[in-house]
Amino acid sequence: MSEKSAVLHLTEELIRRPSVTPLDEGCQQLMADRLSALGFDIESMFFEDTLNLWARRGQGKPLFCFAGHTDVVPTGPLEQWDSPPFEPEIRDGLLYGRGTADMKGSLAAMIVATERFLAKKPQLTGDIAFLITSDEEGPFINGTKRVIETLEARQEKISWCLVGEPSSTHQVGDVIKNGRRGSLTGYLKVKGVQGHVAYPHLVDNPIHKAAPALAALSTEVWDHGNAFFPATSFQISNIHAGTGATNVVPGELSLTFNFRYSTEVTAEQLQQRVLALLDQHQLNYDIDWVLNGLPFLTDRGPLVEAAAKAVRQVQGFETSLETTGGTSDGRFIAPTGAQVVELGPCNGTIHKINEHVRVADLDLLTDMYEAILWHLLT
Repeated sequence: MSEKSAVLHLTEELIRRPSVTPLDEGCQQLMADRLSALGFDIESMFFEDTLNLWARRGQGKPLFCFAGHTDVVPTGPLEQWDSPPFEPEIRDGLLYGRGTADMKGSLAAMIVATERFLAKKPQLTGDIAFLITSDEEGPFINGTKRVIETLEARQEKISWCLVGEPSSTHQVGDVIKNGRRGSLTGYLKVKGVQGHVAYPHLVDNPIHKAAPALAALSTEVWDHGNAFFPATSFQISNIHAGTGATNVVPGELSLTFNFRYSTEVTAEQLQQRVLALLDQHQLNYDIDWVLNGLPFLTDRGPLVEAAAKAVRQVQGFETSLETTGGTSDGRFIAPTGAQVVELGPCNGTIHKINEHVRVADLDLLTDMYEAILWHLLT
């Protein structure tokens, strides 16, 4: 087997394991066996329903860490797939299967890149680690967050972290995520008085009362963003009211909304402004908040420069640094002081039916990961 085909082979082996979150189904053991053969110390961390892998080679500084997840989202209707989602299949140069792009292809590239690098350069100027979880696509409670808490408690610090999320848009490497927006979710319950629709003077319709406030929230300019982040966005994702009957005014309206916010505002400021708008419209309400992640930004420095050089070296073009998109586990790693970037395959089919990745991109990504190791650890 050639070095190039090793990446494809390992990706296929990972895809065959139906690791729907929070299941791992042996993916981490497969990776651990490969890393153990390279001299990595293997530590499994199991929290509640989640298996995590911390593998480290060396005990010095600086520490470069590959981070990622073995869990995948559910397949959706199997009959809509052109081939079974956990039986990898190549058609027209594309590898199909759940997790090909998000993110088992990246995991395979990390392993093979590390094997190739250490075969050529066994003595390093720093350490390499892998932080792998099976809880990224789920509630993100017992995965990377818990591993980082464990590492912090024993003063084990990551210097540079590369997360293998599918960052690319059109060509692998055309986008590197050097930060992410914060995510704040609100669960709002607007209270009214239930009754018959024919007697409006006896009811207090929470839908009617909430509508102007929701319009104000959806049109509010929360900030204008900055050089690194787009403007903060507010989106209502779920809304429910009613008893199911056409002649009953409901007594309650429930809705869920989310902010993806920049570094121009804080979660506390957003909460205060929401409450002020709700009070301005004289609503009777309860609200609960969940802070899903703080915004983070890795400015130009050793890690960003190494990743950009790797893309230039392998692809021959300049990458774009962006902070758009959803959240990633980088939000748990960056607060420790680590530099964090995300670099992975194209994201056009992630979470979709017939998820796929270009086979050639797996080789290109492996080359980029190896180049980053050379730039940082030699």
